[in-house]
Amino acid sequence: MSVRTTIKTLLLQENMTLTELAKIVSQTTGKQYTVDSLSRKLQNETMKYNEAEMLIKNMGYTIKFEKLNK
Repeated sequence: MSVRTTIKTLLLQENMTLTELAKIVSQTTGKQYTVDSLSRKLQNETMKYNEAEMLIKNMGYTIKFEKLNK
């Protein structure tokens, strides 16, 4: 699953818009995030891991890695 799909799915689950997420992230980080900049990064798949992690954290989730049993 792509970062874009993951974040869009979480937004739907939380009944939150990208606009609301951009506002929350801007408030918590003190750095200006706009809907356009977030949308562009998601669309072009140019978002850094730490940015995706921060967005997901601000929605109340965490990224967890689990080793596959092979």
